[in-house]
Amino acid sequence: MQTTNFMETILDELQMAAGYISNQEAEELVNKILESKKIFVAGAGRSGLMARSFVMRLMHVGLEAYVVGETVTPNFENKDTLIICSGSGETKSLVSIAEKAKNIGGTIVVITTSPESRIGQLADRTIKMPGSPKDQAKGDYRTIQPMGSLFEQTLLLFYDATILRIMDKKELDTTKMYGKHANLE
Repeated sequence: MQTTNFMETILDELQMAAGYISNQEAEELVNKILESKKIFVAGAGRSGLMARSFVMRLMHVGLEAYVVGETVTPNFENKDTLIICSGSGETKSLVSIAEKAKNIGGTIVVITTSPESRIGQLADRTIKMPGSPKDQAKGDYRTIQPMGSLFEQTLLLFYDATILRIMDKKELDTTKMYGKHANLE
């Protein structure tokens, strides 16, 4: 198969992924983000990279958002929301973060392929995404892509769509957002 054929198959998988995500769960996440004092986002590996891009856009729309573990990240409080992105929902460092947040209060949201996971059980809200879990036998969706690629790609698109919905609700456009873009580059 040629590279462009693989790209077409990946795009087909991403098209399918859009229909896999619950609109109600997505809208609840948008509303929770908008009512939160601060938003914290955590992820490991490539999922963590998607989390970082989401926090950047949350800042661009004027929200107080942080990546968990950065030196400038403030304390988590009971009026805050923690969004954890973890395909397996079992990543030990993220489980530990979820447990600590649960003890503090606030809202925990997990975006995962495995809602029944340890983080899923700790979360107040769960958004299920397609993708292959580490244990392929447990998954309800198959992909041609390696490891967590479909989950990570879908996560990035979902985060961008979430930003578009927040922009819509806050009546923002790209021009207004550029006012918050980094200028010391």
